[in-house]
Amino acid sequence: MRKPITLLWSLRSPCNLGCRYCYFGTIEEHRGRPTRPVGQLSHLSRDDLKADEVFAFARTLGHSPVGRVYVAGGEPLIWPPILDLLKILKEAGIEVVVCTNGIPLARKEILTGLVSLGIDAVSVSLDSTDPAYNDLWRPARNGADGWTQVINGIRATRHATPRLRIGVYSVITRCNIPQVVQVARLAADLGCDYYVPQPVALDTTHRLHKELSLRVSDIPTIQEAFAELYAAGLPLTLPHPGFPTQVIASISHATATVQNCFGGHTLHFIQPDGTVWDCPSSLRIAATPEGRRKTIKGHSAIEIFPEPRGCRASCALFSRDCVNMWPLMDGVPLERAA
Repeated sequence: MRKPITLLWSLRSPCNLGCRYCYFGTIEEHRGRPTRPVGQLSHLSRDDLKADEVFAFARTLGHSPVGRVYVAGGEPLIWPPILDLLKILKEAGIEVVVCTNGIPLARKEILTGLVSLGIDAVSVSLDSTDPAYNDLWRPARNGADGWTQVINGIRATRHATPRLRIGVYSVITRCNIPQVVQVARLAADLGCDYYVPQPVALDTTHRLHKELSLRVSDIPTIQEAFAELYAAGLPLTLPHPGFPTQVIASISHATATVQNCFGGHTLHFIQPDGTVWDCPSSLRIAATPEGRRKTIKGHSAIEIFPEPRGCRASCALFSRDCVNMWPLMDGVPLERAA
């Protein structure tokens, strides 16, 4: 039986893409700003933990209640010591899901390492079946890589092993609602195992909020797309059937109360500087008193993540930020399609 705690570990800040709606913001926005609000992420790695600090904490996970780790970024697979970290996690008996933009999967040493270490799954970000659309919103910093390299990475991974589970995560905005179904069909054609469409989560002050954020007027189209997706019978594991309702609720109401929230109970979020939060929700982070802030730096996992006790609490800060955590907690990457 898997241990009860799941970590979403935003391991490193740098990324080889410059996604325009990334929750890290953009390098251009953060250059010249020596300080940032508490909890705000940046692709500038000014305060990322050193490798030995990351490894020291990782070696303590085997003695803790942590059973699953989502290794994310930035882009985790461009960090030179990444395979060393993944080895530590797997030797601790932890289920590991690597969240990647997919481009590094075409590198032989990376793919061979993931397979030989027994990594459980890779979740690949892909927003469209149209290369031009995808690369417009997910431009590569080198000006060359993009949709084609992502597809090649998925194909190389599927060819390398049938055991490693592969999934696709898509950011759904006002501009690509039909892609809810179209990307799912592409994922099935590529031999992927799971698919998760995620509503974009942008603060109302974000420069792209008006253009991209889903609105109440979009709900009928979103409902139609989800209904088609779940009726398609594709050989993919999808989020639980209640997920579309959660998505619609997050569009209808800016905030709401969610009963039995797993944030801070069986889910925790670690950012690149080692700070630990209940979950990635910007509302939850902002509401965290300074005295409750924790860090993995210089601490063991059992100190930071004790065995969960009692019932999960309700949270009045449910938002689009956290609706996307449900598929992670429901084990979508590791379940099999019906």
